[in-house]
Amino acid sequence: MNINKRIELAETLPAEFYRSEQVFESVKEKIFASSWLWAGDVSNVSNNGDTYPFCLLPQVLDDPLLFTRDKNGQLHCLSNVCTHRGKVLVEKTGNSKIIQCGYHGRCFSLNGQFKRQVAFEGAENFPCEKDNLPKIPFEEWLGMLFVNFNPKVDFKEMVQPIMDRIGWMPLNEMEFDPTTSKDYFVEANWALYCDNYLEGLHVPFVHPELNEALDFKNYDYEIHPYCNLQLGIADEGQQCFDIPEGHPDYGKNIYAYYYWLFPNLMLNFYPFGLSLNIVNPIAHNRTIIQFRTYQFKNNPLTPDDYCIDATEMQDEAVVESVQQGIQSRFYDRGRFSPSHEKAVHHFHRLVQEFMEGD
Repeated sequence: MNINKRIELAETLPAEFYRSEQVFESVKEKIFASSWLWAGDVSNVSNNGDTYPFCLLPQVLDDPLLFTRDKNGQLHCLSNVCTHRGKVLVEKTGNSKIIQCGYHGRCFSLNGQFKRQVAFEGAENFPCEKDNLPKIPFEEWLGMLFVNFNPKVDFKEMVQPIMDRIGWMPLNEMEFDPTTSKDYFVEANWALYCDNYLEGLHVPFVHPELNEALDFKNYDYEIHPYCNLQLGIADEGQQCFDIPEGHPDYGKNIYAYYYWLFPNLMLNFYPFGLSLNIVNPIAHNRTIIQFRTYQFKNNPLTPDDYCIDATEMQDEAVVESVQQGIQSRFYDRGRFSPSHEKAVHHFHRLVQEFMEGD
């Protein structure tokens, strides 16, 4: 891929990355199977005995997993596949004292330990470690759950720059709002959607409402090892954060903190709370964007006070147009704007790092 370290010399990812089914197959394992991925809210398993089954990246990784909270209140992430014959164990969210397979009755404790299996008298070296449910690495953060099959990077290290910057907000008071949360289907490669998100250069040309709200000349970017920030400054008269004295941003009219966490998570912090965008590929040219809203308690502002829905529709249209355009035999790679595409360059460098890694 050869993404030059110097943005002044670098070329973007080649068009083949976005349009090739073969490349996408490699992306599944090299990027998504080795990255921290959003897996739901901690509230799904808030009580002892709760079981929360889910499929991680349907149609891509397609792996049945299970969060459980045992009788001691300990949280676990387990494979949701029976170690006997491979049946999915838990089909629906619920509460139970034990996990029992509905095929041949094999039982497991809520921490994944094998408990019993009928009709296995005479089986030698049974049970053994392989009869327990595999445990999956996971992390809790901001009331959300993240999993990683093969962690290459420490999760806390990834998110620390975010917490250092926005830790003053009442993050533990955020509540999920299902009425303003929805899914969008985009006929484009997942990385094109990320590319678009990671630069503000297109704002004056694509987002008229957002452009009126932002002071574009002061739009800024910050790069961290596995996340980056776009700092949206509010134009005069627009809603902005009430930032405490002593904070590095005190005195600035911050419209939004736009954070991106490799590879596919966008955390948009507004004065009303958090708008979370999860970019889930389902094919090399099709993507689902999960929009989830978390609002600060007793805050009079809502997502309706911002340009979120209109901005999404505009982004989808332009990204789908790019997906169509990169099919051209006359396009291969572009160049980066050194002032406005630092975060895109950062993303492409991380893609190269993961794709070329062991």
